[in-house]
Amino acid sequence: MHLIQFSKNVVKEMHRIVWPTAKENRRDTAVVLSITIFFILFFALFDWLIQMGLLAFVG
Repeated sequence: MHLIQFSKNVVKEMHRIVWPTAKENRRDTAVVLSITIFFILFFALFDWLIQMGLLAFVG
């Protein structure tokens, strides 16, 4: 009996979901990609600076 009620509640909740629009999806995807690219470049530069510093220090 609990399984039937649970299933009914799941169906009811699925009808209440508000999915993002295509425009919102594109915007959010662009934000995520921009932040990802920023951090890739930041850590690549940081890694390169540390490497150059160690090479200058060690020889």
